Amino acid sequence: MGDKPSYDITVTVLDDAASTAKRPRIDPVPLSCAIEAALRRHSVCRACIGLAVADDNEMARLNRAHLDHEGPTDVIAFDMRDNVESDEVEGEIIISAETAVREAEARGHDPAAELALYAVHGVLHLLGYDDHGDEQAERMHEVEDEILGSVGLGPVYGAARR
Repeated sequence: MGDKPSYDITVTVLDDAASTAKRPRIDPVPLSCAIEAALRRHSVCRACIGLAVADDNEMARLNRAHLDHEGPTDVIAFDMRDNVESDEVEGEIIISAETAVREAEARGHDPAAELALYAVHGVLHLLGYDDHGDEQAERMHEVEDEILGSVGLGPVYGAARR
């Protein structure tokens, strides 16, 4: 990587997500660390990433408006680069606090780890990963768990499948 990486990472908790009764305590530091770990793992030198934590209503609205899908989802990532050939990663990632609570409860781990999983998942989409095919999804989830392990969270996705 030669030069020291330059990352501009902003984490915002949207008002509705902040007032949701069943939301995890949202600490932006581990989310930023997870994003930075994903960028470093892929030798990204420069990045500007905004991460917003929303509720399921906002996720459903964005999912319908931008992806033509109904209902909430866990993560949506928007590549904001003007030039896809750019070596700088620029994007907006929106993750659902409510979905994180539900999924973490079902999988038996902390909602904060689930939120970090969603943040990393969004970064990987910005880096070109796709999870529509079984093999692609499996590889993406392996990389997610490697990254989350590197920041002390362990295999969040893979642990749930065991």
